[in-house]
Amino acid sequence: MIRSQVGGLCYRVRNERAEILLVTTRGAGRWIIPKGWPLAGETAGASALQECWEEAGVVGTLSGSALGAFTYVKDRAEDDHPHSVTVFPVKVKRLEDKYPEAKQRRRKWFSTAKAAQRVTEPELRQILAAFEPTRF
Repeated sequence: MIRSQVGGLCYRVRNERAEILLVTTRGAGRWIIPKGWPLAGETAGASALQECWEEAGVVGTLSGSALGAFTYVKDRAEDDHPHSVTVFPVKVKRLEDKYPEAKQRRRKWFSTAKAAQRVTEPELRQILAAFEPTRF
């Protein structure tokens, strides 16, 4: 059984170049985009935006439709099902210092190329490497 999640590709433009915000996973400390379960009664995009707030302190807006999806298997033995994450672009207005998972994760800005190198999921690498905010 494949489980469906949503995620936000959080970005900003500095000196005409896109930067991507990545966060660490709580367990292994790997770099990833903010992601999680869809919220009941919310759209997939709104759910992704909520995950960006909870995991990275992002205050921003959805800036388009889904960019694609990637699959992964969680690092924990109790959840070995594959997960499919639909990725939405999120334009970051600002980052807050106080947010729900501030003490559980690190966050850092990367160029699109460096962000693609930091993540382990091949499909997410492709989404990050191909991202062009001028489309939005």
